Amino acid sequence: MLVDSSLDEVKKRENSFKIIRDIIKNQGRASLYDLTGLSGGFIASSKDLNLLETYVGPAIFEEELDRLGKEHLGGEKTLAVNRTSSGILATILTLLKNDSYLIHFLPEFPSHPSILRSVEIVKGKYLEFNNLDDFYLMENASLLVITGSTMDHKVLDEETFKKLIAMAHEKNIPVFVDDASGARLRTIIYNQKRATDLGADLVVTSTDKLMPGPRGGLMAGKLDLINKIKVTANKFGLEAQPPSILAMVNGFKSFNKQTLLDAVNKKEVLMKLLNSYCMFEETATGVMVPKEALQDEINKYLDSPLNKELSSSDLCFIWASLLLKEKGIITIPAVSMVGASATVRFDLSSKDAMNLDMKILYEKIDESFKELLNVIMNLEKSKFLLYGV
Repeated sequence: MLVDSSLDEVKKRENSFKIIRDIIKNQGRASLYDLTGLSGGFIASSKDLNLLETYVGPAIFEEELDRLGKEHLGGEKTLAVNRTSSGILATILTLLKNDSYLIHFLPEFPSHPSILRSVEIVKGKYLEFNNLDDFYLMENASLLVITGSTMDHKVLDEETFKKLIAMAHEKNIPVFVDDASGARLRTIIYNQKRATDLGADLVVTSTDKLMPGPRGGLMAGKLDLINKIKVTANKFGLEAQPPSILAMVNGFKSFNKQTLLDAVNKKEVLMKLLNSYCMFEETATGVMVPKEALQDEINKYLDSPLNKELSSSDLCFIWASLLLKEKGIITIPAVSMVGASATVRFDLSSKDAMNLDMKILYEKIDESFKELLNVIMNLEKSKFLLYGV
């Protein structure tokens, strides 16, 4: 494997940031197309920025964020955190009892690594399911986490949601929903209810996923639980700082669900253009290529077997680097945090996608894939693309 450790993932990400800097310096921001679905942003006026003092900022903006957050997520109170992962950590530190089980249900494996990592910190036990027929809650389970939408945008159906929540509440186990992108995907594209309206005790969403907010997280839920988690977040510096709180406020104010609905139409056009390939799958707001599908597609074009040093994840990382360096397209595998999915996803809900012609995007994807077939035959060239050395 060329990307074989967490350190490798960090180095790969740093090289991608260097490529982004070079593109902006030499060609300008308009030459970049952020199709990660995580483009977010920081919307603020000069008047707002003048209030971003350590204590003045939260005093002014937290109350408004609470109102907007409850409109978006429901619940009795909200809590702004540095990232969704921060909210997950704060919740598990607060609610997972020593030596007890956290049970995790998600529509499709793999799970987000932040959940297991948080369990390990408190020395808890972890068990995950993606099939309701196999699911059970043992006596020493103290928290159920449900993922509403996976890293690859696989969405949990509402009936399963309700059954899981009911089963947990029968045993007085609190339910925490990781709805990072699901808070918008599930409710707008799939017409599901908000997690709290389905009975969940707690929910967290990412304020930069499929909306114009900052890299951050917002929690909502029952008053007593949010208060307890807020104490933990403040103890460990996991709470969001004034600039993020301000940007969250303006992100929610600027959020327009029509952007997601328009992405569905763009996706349908792009899928038709890509019909000569077998590797593409639809997501709610775009298309994606899982690592196994990419490897299968590549094998169709090669006269000899792939080099054994290249894993299916490596292929995704190399293609993402090519897309960035040669076509200016940012996808998650090029810039992702450690442990994120290697799936190459093209999300069409971002502002960069709004004015991007789907035929032009198809040509960029097609040309980069053909270039990928050449690059992967040379390990040194592949390493250079990933790490810049």
